[in-house]
Amino acid sequence: MIIFRYLTREILLTMAAVAGVLLLVIMGSRFIRYFSNAAEGEIPASILGTLMLFHLPGFLELILPLAFFLGILLAYGQLYLNSEITVLVACGTSPNRLLQVSLVPAALVAILVGMCSLWLTPAGALHNEVLLEEQRSQLDFSALAPGRFQDFGGGRTAYTEAMNEDQSRMQEVFISERQSRGDGTPESVVTRAETGYQTTDPETGSRFLVLADGERYSVDPGRAEAERLEFGTYAVRLSGAAEKAELDAPEYATTAALFADDARPARAQLQWRLGLPLMVFILTLLAMPLSRVNPRQGRFAKLLPAIFLYVAYLSLLLAALDAIGRGSWPVAVGMWPIHGGFLAIGLAMMARAQHKGMSG
Repeated sequence: MIIFRYLTREILLTMAAVAGVLLLVIMGSRFIRYFSNAAEGEIPASILGTLMLFHLPGFLELILPLAFFLGILLAYGQLYLNSEITVLVACGTSPNRLLQVSLVPAALVAILVGMCSLWLTPAGALHNEVLLEEQRSQLDFSALAPGRFQDFGGGRTAYTEAMNEDQSRMQEVFISERQSRGDGTPESVVTRAETGYQTTDPETGSRFLVLADGERYSVDPGRAEAERLEFGTYAVRLSGAAEKAELDAPEYATTAALFADDARPARAQLQWRLGLPLMVFILTLLAMPLSRVNPRQGRFAKLLPAIFLYVAYLSLLLAALDAIGRGSWPVAVGMWPIHGGFLAIGLAMMARAQHKGMSG
């Protein structure tokens, strides 16, 4: 039990350190992308935290297997360098026993990965897509930042001096847009209003910006004349009814719904989710012989080949996911040959390591 606790602690501590670094890098990259979108006015900054939180299970289901794989490599590699594994083997602890000890934390990690892949990740992805769809269904000016000019596409640029406390009404609004007259002649339209708010027509789904107490100027390029219109209330149509996102895609479906769906994309997604926990045990088998290093080589000697092996494993699974969904690979065969192939590689590597003098 002392050896079991010691080895398990070494593996899990190393895994936690690796997972923390990887999670920080990946979440930082995604946060920068979302923050850039918020700065450009595409999404409000207030939902950034929620988006990142519900993305977390999707990150963990891919990070945890790699972190555990590297955790075994680094932890056991250090034990080899310190000759602790040699002492354990000399005292009667066989490589098979070490593998059994490693499979216990592997089962814990597989349970966490299974919870993410089978339940939390699809639920989080669906929540984020619904949240982003709600933002898309709001008006184009919902993310307008006070005090700066922002481009909203279609030749439209807007500015507001301030917003009220609940962000529902704008003060001192300026809008510049490029339009075409009925005869195709281009014109520039500048609108200024003291206040403005946004609304959606419940029947048509069209979106409008309602302005109050302002002027509207129409200018034709090359002409010295301009049209000026004063208004008490003026509604600017922003867009028609927004297209809804495809929320019934397999990646958003529950695992129970995938079991009941015979479509190829659903079958592919189900095999992907079921395969991720299995991947943890196969990576454990691969990591055991790879962790064996010569003290002169250093604990990082086999780190690069191990990462290449993991990338190849994951890339083949992703390629199979796409091929099954497109119909170019049989559903009945699925991803299982890939798991079986890497399992065979792990067994062969274990047999070779034992043949070299570490059999139990």
